[in-house]
Parts: sequence; C-alpha cells; structure tokens
Amino acid sequence: MTPNPATAALIALQGVTKTIGDGVVTTLVRDIDLEIRSGEFIAITGPSGSGKSSLLYLLGLLDVPSKGEVLVESRRVNDLDETERAQLRLALIGFVFQFHFLLPEFTALANVMLPMRALARLNEAGMNKRARSLLTSLGLEDHMSKLPGQLSGGQRQRVAIARALANEPKVILADEPTGNLDSKSSEQVLEIFQRLVDKTGSTIVMVTHDMDLAARAGRQIRIVDGRIV
Repeated sequence: MTPNPATAALIALQGVTKTIGDGVVTTLVRDIDLEIRSGEFIAITGPSGSGKSSLLYLLGLLDVPSKGEVLVESRRVNDLDETERAQLRLALIGFVFQFHFLLPEFTALANVMLPMRALARLNEAGMNKRARSLLTSLGLEDHMSKLPGQLSGGQRQRVAIARALANEPKVILADEPTGNLDSKSSEQVLEIFQRLVDKTGSTIVMVTHDMDLAARAGRQIRIVDGRIV
C-alpha cells in the first residue's frame, strides 16, 4: 500500500543517533531520518548487529535517542518521562517479538486482556469480548482457555499478535516475528500482517533477516553499521 504523502507521519525520527557506554562509546544507530506513515508495511533488514532492533526500540519508545528527535503524531516525545512514554506506547503501539513473552500462568484469553487492563479503556465485559473476538479472528477460538505451554509455537505467536492488537494500536512493531517458527507458521504470520494492512489500514514495521519475507513488505529499509543505506 502506497502511503499518502499529504498525511503526517505517525512516527518520525529526525537526525537520531543512539550511543551507549561511558568510557568506550558504542554507536547503535547514527543520523537516522525516517518517517513511518499510516497504512505502510515496512521491513527493516540488515546484517546482524547493524542496528535493526535498536531502530525498532526507538520507534517504539522503548528507548530514547542520544541525539535528534522522535515525533509521534507530530508530538515531540524526547522529554516525556517513562510513565508518559508507557501510556503513549499502550495507546498507539503494539509489539510482537521473536519470543512471544506470554505469561505462562495465564490463559491465552487472559494474556490478550493484559494490555487492555493496563490501559483501562474498557470494562471487564468489554475487554473479554474484544480479546475473544481477536483470538477468533486469528483462528484460536478453540484455544482461549489453554495456557501457553499447551499451544504450538505458531499458536503462541498468534496469541502474541492478538495481544499486540488488543488496544487497537495505530502501529505494530515486530522484531523477527517469524524467527522461531517453521515455514507454515511463518507464512500464517505474514498473511495476518498483510491482512491487517490491507483490510484495516494498520501500519506494520517488521525487523527480519529473511529477505524473502522482507520482499512481501511494501517498503524495505536496510540498515548497515547503524545507518540507513
């Protein structure tokens, strides 16, 4: 899907550099200018250690830049404290990681409801209804009461996607979401992402080392040594 140039960016990085360390400084990303617009499906690719995940964490407000500005819906977020950034993440951004990070003691349904509880936008009945609807839409209607340990890898990742969608985020950020899956489950995840973009206008930014998967995205961003090339 081609973004509308007249639409303001959902997330923008302007001259962003991220360094870590005191004595010996390591630069994770350097001089990044990037705009993520509504309805895009973007793949971030590059060699191991090139800064792909670091870039995703900056886009997702999980990290703050050492230099430059991060804007979310034209709002400068550099100076927000962690509580304010957390609320912004809950409301606008959903995350899918390589490892599903489901809480093992909670059912699939309860795991999906967790972000909704944190945001506190819906009552109990509303959260339950939405979680059930999401799991059903992802083919998990018969697995809602199961614990993560009772699910296959592909099923666990679909629960993680449902959890990422719980608060109706405008952006889904996915870090190697198919890295632990077999080819069939990987294809299911990609089909879900494509459907979200095509049918609901979701914006998805996916880090992947798999160039075949990256080719399915509408735009590719390649990172080498912390720079977009």
